[in-house]
Amino acid sequence: MINQKLIPPQILEFCSKYVNFDQDKTVVLSTSTLLNIEALLEQDIDVCINLKRSNDIRRLNKFFEHVNDILPLNGYFIGCAETFEQRRNRILKNFPIFLNYIYFLFDFIFKRIFPKLKLTQKLYFYITHGKGRVLSKAEVLGRLVCCGFEIVNVKELNNLLYFVAKKVKAPVFDMNPSYGPIFKMNRVGKGGKMIGVYKVRTMHPYSEYLQNYILDINGYTDIGKPNNDFRITDWGQFFRKYWLDEIPQLINWIKGDMSLVGVRPVSERFLKEYPSDLKELRLKYKPGCIPPYVALKMQSIEDYLESERIYLTQKEKHPFLTDVRFFFKAVYNILTRKIVSG
Repeated sequence: MINQKLIPPQILEFCSKYVNFDQDKTVVLSTSTLLNIEALLEQDIDVCINLKRSNDIRRLNKFFEHVNDILPLNGYFIGCAETFEQRRNRILKNFPIFLNYIYFLFDFIFKRIFPKLKLTQKLYFYITHGKGRVLSKAEVLGRLVCCGFEIVNVKELNNLLYFVAKKVKAPVFDMNPSYGPIFKMNRVGKGGKMIGVYKVRTMHPYSEYLQNYILDINGYTDIGKPNNDFRITDWGQFFRKYWLDEIPQLINWIKGDMSLVGVRPVSERFLKEYPSDLKELRLKYKPGCIPPYVALKMQSIEDYLESERIYLTQKEKHPFLTDVRFFFKAVYNILTRKIVSG
């Protein structure tokens, strides 16, 4: 039986919705060490609670993968992390005015940027041993999904983000998550073939693993984007506003995966929501860097689908002239700000 006095009352209340503390199949830890997780491999455990911040775990994915190993299918993992926003609020609140912004800037550079640069990674981990890294909410939850968990609940308690995750499968072991400035998204191409569409990363790392989670809890906006999408960074909003994130798709155009003008490359999930006749029609052609809704200024979901129908119908009759006409209309609408990116 777990000594419940060891757990802060708010955390205990949060955990009690998912845990029976009277059972012996629950383990409570406060560790950042893989060895402490490996030691539990032979035990019969249904719930693992770790009170240590994920920010202080050096090999975070390996840690989550090991927790996955010790749990049965549908077993629960409960943990916490300090998000980027919580860290910023803490620093700005605890330091004198002006000095707090200087400290926050250096903290961000050293603990957010240094771990990601090959030239500074070794220095960073030598000094910090991986403790105190900066993590966004999207990165923490995305890493969990990547490591085989489903997000059940999240809640902010004591200026930390607590999560409940359920094991639903084995880890993905993704060696190339969306970490760099340019990344590839898996999208449906001509004939249903999956292609990697290049974009400037405007979301936090590992955000690609949270698409279903975001859509399940928030749904779509009226222009077909995930609603209340916390995965998007502040600077990412700026890039999207001026369509700068779309520029790397020219690589796909050069490679021959995409046309300069064409239907928008969409995910398999979003394609399932298309009418069957439109889905069949759009799969006959390559997706494009400049989608029809930009030229026709039809950005809501209903209008967006209709814009593709109009474009594809015209393209069937006059392929070249349709692309030329839609290209110049789209460029004009973008430059005159008559339509903005999602």
